[in-house]
Amino acid sequence: MSKRKVTVAVSGLNNIDSPGPGIPVIRGLKESSKFEVRIIGLSYENLEPGLYLHDLVDKSYSIPLPSSGMDSLLQRLAYINSIENLDVIIPNFDAELHSFIKLGPILKRDFGIASFMPDLETFESRHKSVLFEFGEKNEVKVPKSKMIFSPNEILAVGNSFGFPLVIKGKFYDASIAATPEQAINYFHKISAKWGLPIILQEFVSGNEVNVTAIGDGNGNCIGAVPMRKLYITDKGKAWAGISLLDDELIKITNRVIGNSKWRGGCELEFIKTNAGEYYLLEMNPRFPAWVYLAVACGQNHPEALVSMALGEEVKPFDTYQNGKLFVRYSFDQIVDLAEFEKISTLGEL
Repeated sequence: MSKRKVTVAVSGLNNIDSPGPGIPVIRGLKESSKFEVRIIGLSYENLEPGLYLHDLVDKSYSIPLPSSGMDSLLQRLAYINSIENLDVIIPNFDAELHSFIKLGPILKRDFGIASFMPDLETFESRHKSVLFEFGEKNEVKVPKSKMIFSPNEILAVGNSFGFPLVIKGKFYDASIAATPEQAINYFHKISAKWGLPIILQEFVSGNEVNVTAIGDGNGNCIGAVPMRKLYITDKGKAWAGISLLDDELIKITNRVIGNSKWRGGCELEFIKTNAGEYYLLEMNPRFPAWVYLAVACGQNHPEALVSMALGEEVKPFDTYQNGKLFVRYSFDQIVDLAEFEKISTLGEL
């Protein structure tokens, strides 16, 4: 059976020590049994490794940073579409999703570019700053948290929640502070990188277990694969993990996606305590950087997302392989200076 040809634009090409989801998403799409996919990379930095992985990314374009505003992003996407005739776009960074969600209807109406993301209300409902309320609504335990704008607020929150305390950025980064002094140091370090507010979260002890999942927007969980971290970097990123058979974790994931009517890919991050209780730490509104493990386990979530974006009906996955490991590695990608100069000067490669 011949595959349907589609052109998909994908961001998140920074496959470094804190990798973006773009390359794993692309790997899933390249292995699709339904689509013959041409990949258009969207980059914010000229040294994002995905720009130079030509076996995965067919052509790349630089796009303006989210801080540049939606108008400049829309103009750039219109230009890219005039050359590439995009079918689907998959944004993979938290910071860019707000703009892409708002532009989604315009891209579909004016250019025929499909996407598959939550609406703005649903997207905002799972923010770290309101995660406790999100947990109550979706019947899942969440550590107590508080959003702060000044380091002067740390001591009072620490006295209430107790130490250690988890210090989180509004988009990325999290550090565990054992003392108020450490918490203040992490406050300044994270806010300098990601801005305010900072979220202070109650520390819950246990094992980290994550789920990559995808919802159809109508309350159905199309797929979910749990993973336990086996090796964690100093930035808290999983460098190795193993798929798990965990009925309770799947049940919680189905409930969260069902109640919220989540549309698109997501990652649920949990702590499983020694007593066997699950606490939701974060719900990331896009595929995780380890989403290729789901593909290897028999659930191609990126392919399912493209299918639903194109209006096709997708049946939920009902199985996945247990005991599959992923182990990340790094290697030196050799690039000609001419390629770097081209993306730097022309914004295309």
